[in-house]
Amino acid sequence: TMLKKVLLGSLGAALVLTAGILLGHFGIQRGSTAPDWVMDVTQDVDEALIQKFIVEVDNIAIQENLRELTKVPHMATSPGDEQTVQYMLKRWQDPDTGLDQAWREEYKVYLSFPDPNTPNKVTVGESWEKAYSSDQEDPEVVQPYAAYAPAGHPKGRLVYANQGKPSDYFLLNQTLNLTGTVAITRYGGEGRAGKAINAAPYGVIGVLVYTDPWDINDGKMSDNNETYPFSWYMPPSGVERGSFNTHYGDMLTPYLAAKDDTYRIPEKNITGIPPIPTQPIGFEDAYALICDVKLDIYNREELKNSANVMGVIRGSVEPDRYVIYGNHRDSWVHGAIDPSSGTSVMLEVTRVLGRMVKQGKWRPRRSIIFGSWGAEEFGLIGSTEYTEEYYSKLSERSVAYINVDIAVKTPGSDSTSVYDNWIRYFNRTSPAYGVIPNVGFLTGAGSDYAAFIHFLGITSMDISYTYDRTKTRARIYPAYHTAYDTFDYASKFIDPGFTSHQTVARTAGNVLIRLADSLLLPFNCSDYAETLEGYLSKAMELYTDGLAAHMISIGGSQSLAYTHTHTHTHTQRGMGGQRKGHVIWASSKAGQATFPGLADAYTRAASTGLDSDWKEAHRQLSILIQAIQGAAHTLGDAI
Repeated sequence: TMLKKVLLGSLGAALVLTAGILLGHFGIQRGSTAPDWVMDVTQDVDEALIQKFIVEVDNIAIQENLRELTKVPHMATSPGDEQTVQYMLKRWQDPDTGLDQAWREEYKVYLSFPDPNTPNKVTVGESWEKAYSSDQEDPEVVQPYAAYAPAGHPKGRLVYANQGKPSDYFLLNQTLNLTGTVAITRYGGEGRAGKAINAAPYGVIGVLVYTDPWDINDGKMSDNNETYPFSWYMPPSGVERGSFNTHYGDMLTPYLAAKDDTYRIPEKNITGIPPIPTQPIGFEDAYALICDVKLDIYNREELKNSANVMGVIRGSVEPDRYVIYGNHRDSWVHGAIDPSSGTSVMLEVTRVLGRMVKQGKWRPRRSIIFGSWGAEEFGLIGSTEYTEEYYSKLSERSVAYINVDIAVKTPGSDSTSVYDNWIRYFNRTSPAYGVIPNVGFLTGAGSDYAAFIHFLGITSMDISYTYDRTKTRARIYPAYHTAYDTFDYASKFIDPGFTSHQTVARTAGNVLIRLADSLLLPFNCSDYAETLEGYLSKAMELYTDGLAAHMISIGGSQSLAYTHTHTHTHTQRGMGGQRKGHVIWASSKAGQATFPGLADAYTRAASTGLDSDWKEAHRQLSILIQAIQGAAHTLGDAI
């Protein structure tokens, strides 16, 4: 078929190019009289230096980093956030262990906050989480709210709508008139904003969202002996905050950096946010809601200045090639695990590397850029604005992006190595190598890697120490986005001794040094080939018959008349969402391990049956073919 021929041709050209590079490198004769600059240019990664780095990473230093970072709540643009900005700058500008340079970059972004003088209320429930320690009593603890949900005061009959998926409301509407009702939904199965967006067409006037103890606590519900402060499980009053927004980045300046003088679209043109009042609640309140309810939502939107803190270690041989390491800084409350576990790890990585640089013992081949992103919790805003401002430079010069957000979700069970645990619990069978550790896909916009891989197409990874999912149903650590995600919680129930944090720091630093210092980048074309071949097989299996029934051939589709520029633009903007530019790695709603744009378009067309949707599926197939052809051409002859 045409798609298969294009794909196989691209892979063949890539393998020939790789072989040429290897022959060129190893065919060079090295003499002892070579000039110093030749030795510098041909220097490969130093394994002894990596071992030195691993030895110097200190778990107690990471623990103290976390203690400092979680002293006060630090929601984006709050006084606590500014305090954390200053702390990051102090560490990265330290004369003994700092970086070559560190600075802050400001963006004026559109955020959503509750009214501090008029709390949001659900009339039959409590507005605040129960205090088990002084952390929950801090006056800077933001009340539970749904960021970007509109203000309003809906009152109506309560209906249970499961996870708030389109199918849930469709089935519910078969037996109930939903007009004028308030829906109560549980987290999971559908994005936060989707629970309200899906409800509005049925006449629902408000939505409540709670975390079900079955999904997060393995059914544990009592704070007398089962939940925090006695275990890692969420207490009954715990409320998961979050951004109720289906897009990422600043909503008023899509594809543009949110500077003071940037054009902003009218607020009425914003899409992807709840059209009706929405509020998160704890499961003890959800349990009690058996009657009519009234929601009083006083959220308000503001333009606020949010800062990224940036740092750099300049490369000695290829300073114009960047390895980027990032983690967001802001949290909903104290954020010990999300995100400060990752920030603590990043600070330890920069301390060890910074000392090596300051002592003259090491300088990377390529430049390393560190980013402490702002306003991630509101929709990956800091990292997205950074990629928008420096789009051209990052697209051309970036080698890879490493993201460490939630570094540790649970402590390690034993002293087994990371590799052995990895291959034991999360493996796959490779045609070339047999059973190997599996590397997942960054298919969703779950953290700051999204803009780098989905928008810019930069090789990216997200590192986290997770738990054995055969032992718990928890979809994430139970204190996630609540007032109980504190240093006390982290040090008692997540990682006593901080040895798992130490392991993540060693792993992330190991990868970082290899990417920055390797003479030949440690990327494997055969892995990419396996993925593309798997995507092709899945696409042929799932879509060939359905497309053929609508006179669309996945094998012989004629290309649409786009130029290369048009293909690039439509690949970015033509996939049903903002900033999802990569035909292989963009996020997908279809849940299929195949080309995301085609998968989403086909799934929608098969669901609606509309001719316009089948035309969109045809268009996505054409975009895919031309994108792969374009990549193949760059690997072929110069003319």
